[in-house]
Amino acid sequence: MTKYILFAAAALLPIAGSYASESSAQESSKTPAVPIAKAYLGQNPPGLTPEAFAPGLVTTENWEYGGAFSPDMREYYLLKSDENESTAFVVFRYEDGNWQESRISGRVGQPVISPDGQTMHLGKRYKQRTAAGWSEIMDLGGKFDEIQIMRLTASAKGTYYFDEVGSDGDGQIRYSRLIDGEREEPRLAGPAINTGTWLAHPFIAPDESYILWDGRREEGFGNSDIYISFRQSDGTWGSAINLGDTINTDAWEAAASVTPDGKYLFFHRSVSDGNVDIFWVDAQVIKDLKPKQ
Repeated sequence: MTKYILFAAAALLPIAGSYASESSAQESSKTPAVPIAKAYLGQNPPGLTPEAFAPGLVTTENWEYGGAFSPDMREYYLLKSDENESTAFVVFRYEDGNWQESRISGRVGQPVISPDGQTMHLGKRYKQRTAAGWSEIMDLGGKFDEIQIMRLTASAKGTYYFDEVGSDGDGQIRYSRLIDGEREEPRLAGPAINTGTWLAHPFIAPDESYILWDGRREEGFGNSDIYISFRQSDGTWGSAINLGDTINTDAWEAAASVTPDGKYLFFHRSVSDGNVDIFWVDAQVIKDLKPKQ
């Protein structure tokens, strides 16, 4: 249980709907785009086979987790440990023509940035973007006080999808919509998602056309696998689809997300005892799984 809590291109645009292109246009009007050669921390993009992200810079022999780009792709946040197992919350920022790493604080919850770039979710805590930078950490409170949230993500219209620690793998995934400006009580996602054990780390697409999460099912590859469900025409979630043996192995794969530009799938894999690395792969793998209408 302790270990679980610790670990706890354009081809995708048709899936992600219009949000990715609209967001990119909005962001590019505010700040210059990162040059192609310097994008993604200056890394050569992967193909359809997952690769460790930014070896020596992000991916090391130590533990790295929770990587998240800002919508303008000029900031990359993550948690990382050093050889002394001390964990820090760090950011890589593209400034003055280069990516520069700086330490923000000690360990916080897993960072996930809202599609509009104005909120950094940290489980049931969060920060707001201000003119001076990020605010101090605040609590969602109220409806979320009694839920031990590891990861919370938000859609463009403010729907939250989030997990809970649970007990011995019995946690489930919930959602909460904004209705007429009011946050509704959290509800359990349906059986398409909440089947199996160790269900965790959801990622809702900005336009809510698909959801990624991880968990253990009888048909899986051993440990936690990453699954996807696509929104059906009637608004329900389709059957869970395992991302397959290119992404999932007999190790722990979890906490998947798609970059704000819709081009790459990022996820985490346990590569040895106590060492989790961040991997990325062309998001075409998601398009290929979408059932034909």
